[in-house]
Amino acid sequence: MEKLLIVVDMQNDFVTGVLGTNEAQTIVSDVADYVKNFNGKVIFTRDTHDESYLETQEGKKLPVPHCIKGSDGWQIVPELLPFTNNSNVIDKPTFGSLALSDFLKENDFSEIELCGVCTGICVISNAVIAKATRPNTPVSVLSNLCACVTPDSHNTALEAMKTCHIDII
Repeated sequence: MEKLLIVVDMQNDFVTGVLGTNEAQTIVSDVADYVKNFNGKVIFTRDTHDESYLETQEGKKLPVPHCIKGSDGWQIVPELLPFTNNSNVIDKPTFGSLALSDFLKENDFSEIELCGVCTGICVISNAVIAKATRPNTPVSVLSNLCACVTPDSHNTALEAMKTCHIDII
């Protein structure tokens, strides 16, 4: 069985765009190096909204249009784009991906690793989904390859994942 790496929402809007942070910008080259050298299957999640985003529950709580399908902000960052194709990108309409859960039900992996942004929202959501879908598969989050709005929120999310039996590396 091979390993799986899930790269969460490494998109322009979360790195250099409307919701970008210095923390996210600093991990891009290290994430690209890790993906390039990863010995296993790599998939990407892509936050995907439409023009009516502000009318959604999420849009009412986070009133910043972002990752609008087809926009530059929706695209995977250029450094990671060469590692994507039509079969390894999962579009998701919210923080966690039920399509990711379906993928994990259909495929078995020796272990699952996650990296990406934002640690306290989408990374934690998808890590918990992975652990719930595959409770007997080791699930790890690569802490140095994740970023959040602030270092404190990043660390808080890592601690929360530990309590869900997700390994923090």
